Amino acid sequence: MNLYQMTIENLEKYFVNIGEKKFKATQVFEWLYQKREENVANFTNIKKEIRERLEKDFTTDLPSIIKREKDVDVEKFLFLLRDGEKIEAVLMRHNYGLSICVSSQVGCNMGCKFCESGRLKKVRNLSADEMVGQILAIEKEIKERISSVVIMGIGEPLDNYENVIDFIKIINHPKAIAIGARHITLSTCGIIPKMKSLSEIPLQINLAISLHASNNELRNKLMPINKGYPLPDLIEAIKEYIAKTNRRVTIEYILLKNVNDSTFHAHELANLLRGLNVYVNLIPYNETNHIEFKKSEKKNIDLFYQTLKEEKINVTVRREFGSKISAACGQLRSKEV
Repeated sequence: MNLYQMTIENLEKYFVNIGEKKFKATQVFEWLYQKREENVANFTNIKKEIRERLEKDFTTDLPSIIKREKDVDVEKFLFLLRDGEKIEAVLMRHNYGLSICVSSQVGCNMGCKFCESGRLKKVRNLSADEMVGQILAIEKEIKERISSVVIMGIGEPLDNYENVIDFIKIINHPKAIAIGARHITLSTCGIIPKMKSLSEIPLQINLAISLHASNNELRNKLMPINKGYPLPDLIEAIKEYIAKTNRRVTIEYILLKNVNDSTFHAHELANLLRGLNVYVNLIPYNETNHIEFKKSEKKNIDLFYQTLKEEKINVTVRREFGSKISAACGQLRSKEV
């Protein structure tokens, strides 16, 4: 087991089970995350016998960066995992700080038609330490602090629910990376039972729903997940989530040329969302070499945006960057090709 996958609660249980005081867990967190010490032998305020036990029971290896690519205000990192699999993460520079888009799986089984990441079927889930490691390795590489996290890279986070929740608890803990819950965003294509589970956890994180269609028929064509969790059911689940958490939900909507970008679709989307505490994040499509979809023309993006504004829907257009190095939304992949 890797020490970086342990939440503070699990580490406290570990110490109690071996006959030690649970405050040792806080000491370990301080070494790992505040002092960034990877070698357990150097945890000098913990007695030698405990350090030796930790070294016996845990590893502290992290994913290694094997490729780094740069574009304007964005960098993409290719990681090698312990079993030889590869994943990618993206660092973005904003006027409010640095954010990182982390992956949660090797491959993805959701099969969204417009997404490059899903071309490789899910190989396995990432463990919490492999997600934490993306942040730690990049911070070590760039020697800067990351202030916000989006779980929007390769994979469907709610298809790896337990590990993702542990990851969030670790990075949010004040003795660990200490990223505020409101600076953590989880993006899902809409696995309704796990959305309900998420609403029960007292974490004030942001939830983003990958909607991308204004009606059930169109979403069936674009996103196979919709056949299991149809759009009307998803809208009801969003209502329930908002009522339970009192948190605004982000609706992600990729604009695809001549597919879902007409004013008809904009009006339909407005009718679908009216009265909900949501805001729409319009995403200009990032084209790839393998998929037939094309980016909407700017005039259509502007018209779609304006139509939603006139319909009194809160809406923004996502800033575009990273496409030159295939680091933009929907372009990440698990293979270096």
